[in-house]
Amino acid sequence: SGTAAAAAFGDATIFLEKYVSPARHVEVQVMADAHGNVRAFGERECSIQRRRQKLIEEAPSVAVDEELRARLCDVAVTAARSCGYRNAGTVEFLLGEDGVFYFLEMNARLQVEHPVTEFVYGVDLVALQLAVADGEPLPEDAGLPQPHGWAIEARINAENAYANFAPSFGLVRRVEPPLGPGVRFDSMLYDGLDVPIFYDSLLGKLIVWAEDRPAAIERLRRALQDLLVAGIDTNAPFHLALLDHPDYVSGAVDTGWLEREFEMPPPPEGDPSELTALIAAALASSMGSGRGASANGAAGAPGRGWALAGRSDALGARVRHAEGRGWRSGIGSS
Repeated sequence: SGTAAAAAFGDATIFLEKYVSPARHVEVQVMADAHGNVRAFGERECSIQRRRQKLIEEAPSVAVDEELRARLCDVAVTAARSCGYRNAGTVEFLLGEDGVFYFLEMNARLQVEHPVTEFVYGVDLVALQLAVADGEPLPEDAGLPQPHGWAIEARINAENAYANFAPSFGLVRRVEPPLGPGVRFDSMLYDGLDVPIFYDSLLGKLIVWAEDRPAAIERLRRALQDLLVAGIDTNAPFHLALLDHPDYVSGAVDTGWLEREFEMPPPPEGDPSELTALIAAALASSMGSGRGASANGAAGAPGRGWALAGRSDALGARVRHAEGRGWRSGIGSS
């Protein structure tokens, strides 16, 4: 009310905004130099959100055609020019079902999800940002004029997707990033990292590129299955379940879809850590039966116990879940 506004801000003016529902979160990457040049590098789709936090981003958007892309980019460039902007930036919009879009905000920085734009436009946004900051003009041939292929990014968070995304922290016992063409994993993870209870839960960003969206989804599924983070929980099982949902596959999502429609499937039967422990114990027993066979394997050899424990741990960290869900866990993982 005007009374509440006056009491809180000293001004009774009230602004009315249109309520857009359902709406997609679509954003445009821009880069502006000190010479009046502004370039837009297409849109990103960021509608998969939980508690207003993005979880999956992709470029381009299934809801944006060439004509709409041109209008979005024109508005983003105009916004940057209107304030003499100089830097990398992101102009965010709400996109209604009718194709009408509304300005949301502008972030004066590179976004977490900028790699999907780098993939489909063939541009190094970080290098370009540094060049612009150094006073260089934007190259005329920076990036492709239109998106090429499809890129998807999955945010890998320290969360237990089977326990309502409860935070997970502790010692990271082993990390193995996925490999292969069109796969990129940006992360600060390393073996022995102690993930604290403070700060953001983001552990890394898993980004893939492929010729089209179905191929990108399949590549991301394979990369998630190959990702190993042993010792703490991650939300990789959530991403795998999401990629199987028909609404996501068809692109029929909005900013409220995840919390309204998606339900995490139950965890696979059995505890993979139990299988891991059994195999590790069998390996340790097998190694122990050969004591005395060599000087290096003698029961009393210095460090023999540590060596056995290390090899058992390494084996345990490599064991896949028996039901083939694709995620792997170390002995100490829950």
